[in-house]
Amino acid sequence: IGRGYDDGLVTAITVCEMLEQNPGKSMADLNDSLPQSWGSPTMSPYCADTEKYEVVDRAIAHFQKRAEEGEKVAGQSIRDLVTVNGIRITVEDGTWGLVRASSNKPGLVVVVESPVSENRMRDMFAEIDNLLSSWPEVGEYDQKL
Repeated sequence: IGRGYDDGLVTAITVCEMLEQNPGKSMADLNDSLPQSWGSPTMSPYCADTEKYEVVDRAIAHFQKRAEEGEKVAGQSIRDLVTVNGIRITVEDGTWGLVRASSNKPGLVVVVESPVSENRMRDMFAEIDNLLSSWPEVGEYDQKL
């Protein structure tokens, strides 16, 4: 439904809650009332199982340092960093990017989303991609924007 969920069960629960809170409205009505957002597919650059957690730790340290120094990411100030199971960077306009280690294959998981525009989503991906691409442990993506 485009609000940051890439988990089928969480999405299903959210849809059920929306239907319960809005009796008399169809799923199509509820979908039409959601704010527009631009989200990427799940992108997975190769990274060996023996290295992926260290790479994620370096990404966390990189963005934490930028936040501490007041640096901008994708042209905006960092509003929030969540470091549970990777790192999710959210900037002031709500655009966010996520990097985490894949739990079931040698690789990373990269997802970006923006409530503002496709260009803002692409800006966030460029920030993350530029960082990851600078590290030799990170290989080709299975797909890119």
